[in-house]
Amino acid sequence: MKKYLQIFFLVLFSTSSFAGSCPMLWNKLDTKIKDISDDNLKSKVQKLRDAGEKAHLDGDHANSEKLLNEALNLLAS
Repeated sequence: MKKYLQIFFLVLFSTSSFAGSCPMLWNKLDTKIKDISDDNLKSKVQKLRDAGEKAHLDGDHANSEKLLNEALNLLAS
């Protein structure tokens, strides 16, 4: 029984720690968006960033990270 409780708490707390990475990603995007001169690229990145924040607020952290990383990849290319 003790082993199951340990696993339960590990899963519970690891999930909440991953949820905290979404705001770090969109803050990273916020600082990089200012330097984009291409309006089309800036619009795409801003839409992905906003969709990522909305997904985070709705509790869908996996989708949030996917969208935010997609926006960061657009900036890297």
